[in-house]
This record gives sequence, C-alpha cells and structure tokens, in this order.
Amino acid sequence: MKKLVISILVSFVAFSTPSFAEQYAAWPAPEGASVYFINLKDGAKVSSPVLVQMGLKGMGIAPAGVEKEGTGHHHILIDRPPLGQGEYQEEEWEYGIAMDYNHRHYGKGQTEVLLELEPGKHTLQMVFGDLYHIPFGPQMVTEVITITVE
Repeated sequence: MKKLVISILVSFVAFSTPSFAEQYAAWPAPEGASVYFINLKDGAKVSSPVLVQMGLKGMGIAPAGVEKEGTGHHHILIDRPPLGQGEYQEEEWEYGIAMDYNHRHYGKGQTEVLLELEPGKHTLQMVFGDLYHIPFGPQMVTEVITITVE
C-alpha cells in the first residue's frame, strides 16, 4: 500500500508540474521545433561582417510584441556563457533576454543578419524567443559555436 501511495504521488507530481514553456514562454514550442545556424558551423573561419543565416523548424516568425501562437523571433548571444549560465542564469528564462552588445535581438522577424565582429575568436548561440523575448525552452536554443574572424 505504501508503494502504491508513493507511486501515485510521483505520478501526480510528474504530470502536474508545468513544463518549461508553461512556466515562462507565452505558449509552448511544438514538439520537434528547433533553431539552427544555416551557414555557420563550429570552428568556421569567416571575415567581418559575418553573415549569419538563422534557421527555424516547426514554428513561424513574428515580430516582437505580436501575439500569435506558434511564432517568435530570433536572438543571437555573442561572446558570453551559454543561455542560463553566468551572470544572468535563470533570469533569462523568466524575464527575457537582455539587450546589449552580447545579446542581439531580431524582433522585426529577421532571419539573416550581418554582424560586425573584431578579428579573433567569438562564440555565438542562437535563441528563439516569444513576443516578450522569453526563450521557448531548451529545444529552441542552439549549442554554442566558436568562429574565428580573420
């Protein structure tokens, strides 16, 4: 009987805990949705300005502030720890992505951009966020890639 009660409680907690997107983003990302760099790979050698083409699978693009389920817009994080680590940690997930040199917003719905970067190594990470710049969850964030601007 004790095992049955524990099993029921574990099942209740597992199925009643809100998903990541239900806790933060305006709506959940559909299953299988993802973001990716179209033209850049980890270790790429490039020249500035760097063309960055942002790919999206399973969702649509809408400008920041537009409330339309199943849509969002791109962000690129430059030369900083992966999303949710370092100075910002969980605040990025709950309150949205900062806006500065290291946090680029493409809230007009852009899917490609030219980045002016100094020569040397740089890290890039793409994040897909909702109308409030809140990330949709781990599946809507790329791995951090390192590029070298020559």
